[in-house]
Amino acid sequence: MKLIMRNVALALLALASLTACGDKDAEKKIAALEARLSELEGKKSPAASPAVQAQPVEEVKPEGPIAALQFEKIEHDFGTISEGQKVSYTYKFKNTGDAPLIIQSAQPSCGCTVPEWSKEPIPAGGEGYVKAEFDSKGKPNAQNKTITVTANTFPKQTTLRFKAMVIPTVTAPVQ
Repeated sequence: MKLIMRNVALALLALASLTACGDKDAEKKIAALEARLSELEGKKSPAASPAVQAQPVEEVKPEGPIAALQFEKIEHDFGTISEGQKVSYTYKFKNTGDAPLIIQSAQPSCGCTVPEWSKEPIPAGGEGYVKAEFDSKGKPNAQNKTITVTANTFPKQTTLRFKAMVIPTVTAPVQ
């Protein structure tokens, strides 16, 4: 039952995050959903305020051989782009661990970013990628976005970052 509730909450959270890019009301809803999810998972009491964040559980390094992600770089600057322009960057990595690497997910911080990644297991010493495509439509000014990569590594998550200065489109005044 908990697994079903968790999956439903995660689906709602994903849906809200895809439609919430830049919407303060939606951000509040996401925070409330995250708080509810934590409550359902037993991480904090129902009386706790949604504004109070649950303390992260320290991740324990698994025993035995594990995969390891080594990115060429984890930050990218698209520079100055025009609003409405779609840009992409491919983060390349190598599995420097002792076990095959499997990327479970690449979660963007905003619905304006679409990630792609190596879906097949990457052997030790092998190479792979995470590609970020950013759609600047409706995103004027400075933009800072992330993609959280979850894999069978230690730690499990790696955060990739990119930024862009989006020049707003100029519209002619209606006369």
